[in-house]
Amino acid sequence: MLHMQAVTKVYRTELVETHALRSLDLHVKDGEFVAVTGPSGSGKTTFLNIAGLLETFTGGTYLLDGEDVSHLSDDARSKLRNRKIGFIFQSFNLIPDLNLFDNADVPLRYRGMPAAERRERIEKALADVGLGSRMKHYPAELSGGQQQRAAIARALAGSPRLLLADEPTGNLDSQMARGVMELLEEINAAGTTIVMVTHDPELAARAQRNVHIVDGMATDVSVEPSLARVARAARDEAASNA
Repeated sequence: MLHMQAVTKVYRTELVETHALRSLDLHVKDGEFVAVTGPSGSGKTTFLNIAGLLETFTGGTYLLDGEDVSHLSDDARSKLRNRKIGFIFQSFNLIPDLNLFDNADVPLRYRGMPAAERRERIEKALADVGLGSRMKHYPAELSGGQQQRAAIARALAGSPRLLLADEPTGNLDSQMARGVMELLEEINAAGTTIVMVTHDPELAARAQRNVHIVDGMATDVSVEPSLARVARAARDEAASNA
């Protein structure tokens, strides 16, 4: 699904050269749920932007679903991104003056998708995240957790092969965060590959695999058995109390 080999990213000005990624290797298989952790300034955001085709890279190879994206034009990158990648951001990134239906409709319109197919996809996605009755509501009329669910529905409506989540629970309280994480787990169980950047070790422990980025290089790390047990126990307890 996602195959990065020796990927580097260098930002240059007249006086300064900054190495954001240094020969980063990362391979994510179809259907995996991978958590990416690391300290601030380690290269996580740069990695996510490159993975999402929002930034180009300086060197190395990046294959997305078997396609080499290294030399694609901006237009080709945009089309590939819109077709295969969904994004979930910490700040939700919903358009405030559009209702939920129209927020989800924007990327589908960009594809030139027929209106009937767009409506079917959007209604199903909003229903899947528990917002089927709120599609005419505006972002300001929803709680933070509901806004994040709406952002997830917008991504799901496009049937992405890869879902990139950047601190998806960062602006939520613990209960809302738990609900969003459970939803992501359900989406992954249905077959969508997810790469999630997080600072929360408990959330990272719930992923199938952890990758730690430091100084622009990635290292696979095993989930500590104790953390995995804590995460499972918390999830089971929440389910039994629901």
